[in-house]
Amino acid sequence: MLPACIQRRAMNCWGITMSDLKIIVQKYGGTSVGTPERIKAVADRIKSYVNRGQSVVVVVSAMGKTTDELITLSQSITRTPNSREMDMLLSTGEQVSIALLAMALHEIGIDAISYTGSQIKVLTDGNFSKAKIESISTERILKSLRENKVVIVAGFQGIDTEENITTLGRGGSDTSAAALAAVLGTRDCEIYTDVDGVFTADPRIISKPLKLKEISYDEMLELARLGAAVLHSRSVEFSKKYNIRLHVRSSFNYEEGTVVMPKEEMMEKYVISGVTAKRDEAKITIRDIPDRPGIAARLFSLMGENRVYVNMIVQSTGKDNKASISFTVLKSDLEKALKLSEELRKELGASAIESKQDIAIVSAVGVGMLSSYGVAGKIFQMLSDQNINIEMISTSEIGISCVIDDIYAELAQKVIHKAFIESEQK
Repeated sequence: MLPACIQRRAMNCWGITMSDLKIIVQKYGGTSVGTPERIKAVADRIKSYVNRGQSVVVVVSAMGKTTDELITLSQSITRTPNSREMDMLLSTGEQVSIALLAMALHEIGIDAISYTGSQIKVLTDGNFSKAKIESISTERILKSLRENKVVIVAGFQGIDTEENITTLGRGGSDTSAAALAAVLGTRDCEIYTDVDGVFTADPRIISKPLKLKEISYDEMLELARLGAAVLHSRSVEFSKKYNIRLHVRSSFNYEEGTVVMPKEEMMEKYVISGVTAKRDEAKITIRDIPDRPGIAARLFSLMGENRVYVNMIVQSTGKDNKASISFTVLKSDLEKALKLSEELRKELGASAIESKQDIAIVSAVGVGMLSSYGVAGKIFQMLSDQNINIEMISTSEIGISCVIDDIYAELAQKVIHKAFIESEQK
């Protein structure tokens, strides 16, 4: 949990006023700083903001595929690296990026200074590789801004109470940027990436998806959770909590992107704003579990205690007071989840455990569902017309998700997108 001063926004709990600073927070992803040429282009963009009188705080990811390369390097040493040492290793990627960007800014006459997460005191819990931010000191950042310096911060990282380096998990730089915007009291945070904004579908699957001018926090959270890779869900959670407008833009051009905002401020509300597929989960089914109170609680408490993320859950009742429970977990957690399920199967006398990895969770998301009828039925009928069997269903006020065979993931996205989004544009 971030310090209470964030909730007061512009009132700074470290005793330094921010009211006279026009602060903007920008985050640049790995592709945006993937080469020296790209870093120079980012420096030029930042200079344009400085020339307009803005105080710029920049959050930077590691260059290109650096993080993946570091993971591969660790695996050449050991298949089971120590989590603390893994965070120590992975944090070095951002350190390279921030130093090079500071040099690029110096080269074009802009004073800049780079800081690691530890140097600005990004305090996290001690959960290595998946740490959560607890507080951020603004003192050093504000001092540098008052000296008319661009402040460049390493995303994705912090330190715990014992000063161990921690990382925030995949997409952690987005979270770093949103958290900094919160503590600095600015309304706007720009997220620069290699796409022009948030689209209604993956352009690699849908040939002409619609770029959204705006999307609500809730829609973006659903899409991020369900497989859309544009923004990390934790960054959206921060933004929603502290009312920060996230502007998703391309670092390769100067076009307007997509603004993530409260739904109350949106001008356009589509029935479905996005279609996506999540293909990194597996399904587990435990058959013939005793149908009595507390069984589901026992199963999923066990998963939680062992840090297994569970997404969809379906329980069905059969004969003789027996039930079956199906649920999805990340494929990376499948082995652990199966081992835990087997322990429970033996304890409860369940008949069998089944697993299936070749699945996809295809989802449709949109705040327009709140005022529309028959959306679920239409989606189910379209999938049926394509002979696509639905194995599990999950719904919310603004989302419908279906577990199907992985081979049908692209087809399902295409038919839903055509029916709800392309038809609205005609």
